Amino acid sequence: MKQNGMYYIKDEFKQLVRSLGGEWNDKKKRPIVCLIQSREHPDLYWAVPVGKVNHRDSKAMERIESYMNKPNRDLRSCYYHLGRTTSKSIFFISDAIPITDKYILSEHLASNDTPYIIKNPVLLENLNYKLNRILNFEATNHNYFRQHITDVKESLIKELEAEKDS
Repeated sequence: MKQNGMYYIKDEFKQLVRSLGGEWNDKKKRPIVCLIQSREHPDLYWAVPVGKVNHRDSKAMERIESYMNKPNRDLRSCYYHLGRTTSKSIFFISDAIPITDKYILSEHLASNDTPYIIKNPVLLENLNYKLNRILNFEATNHNYFRQHITDVKESLIKELEAEKDS
């Protein structure tokens, strides 16, 4: 995985989340963007699911924007972000996940069939800021979010350590 690269995850990962008590109900083939390399293990990245704006009706967009327009001190203002990837996109930051290469199915490609990497510094700054707030909250409120971030992270680190030892 490359930092700021976009990928698709394997169904096996979704099953892992559910087996650990988390929720992953998304049936769409949705890319993730790998934003931050974990300090806890060099092969673990923090990623955020990405969706297209044009798949949302006005009611859904109003709901997303209502979160984004909350005061900055309100963590819920970090749950979503709107920006441009290969199309106008929604970043589902409160659905952040830890991920490893093992669970990557394929790369998300740009229009020229090359792997898509986000390069917009303003977008990356906003995404990293919001993701860090979510992860800092999770650090003191384990498994607060529906995907059970802490349990998934611990499971992936155990897998990585077991691979290293074998």
